[in-house]
Amino acid sequence: MRLSSMADYAVVAMRAAALHCGGDRTNASEISDETGLPLPTVQKLVSKLSSAGLLRSVRGAGGGFRLARPAAAITVADIVEAIEGPIALTQCCEDEGDCAIELRCGTRAHWPQVNNAIRSALSDITLVDLAHEKAPQDTTDLEVSA
Repeated sequence: MRLSSMADYAVVAMRAAALHCGGDRTNASEISDETGLPLPTVQKLVSKLSSAGLLRSVRGAGGGFRLARPAAAITVADIVEAIEGPIALTQCCEDEGDCAIELRCGTRAHWPQVNNAIRSALSDITLVDLAHEKAPQDTTDLEVSA
């Protein structure tokens, strides 16, 4: 499974916007400069993210945008769904009757559970988590000496 480039870029842009949290609003040019994303891409993302209620546009002189809610209340799942739509790994989760093996498929009923698990995992990661320079170290494979 791989996110589209636009979903990936949206996460990068939202992280950059979160770093402006509590300060002045930012704009697409600043986000483009800070992230290295092309300005037209950032402008397109800002429009989609605003439509999804994740960013709020600020009009007037020196206008721009800011997060529509606190960074702790915006998750990676929110951002991905704003760009990609609902998280669904298979087509049969979205459409009825388009599957060639629908009558013999024994897994269709289980895909919502899989999709919910993935969405839940992405919902556990907020913009606050992404704003840290380094990802938390996974300690499950580390040996601990006594």
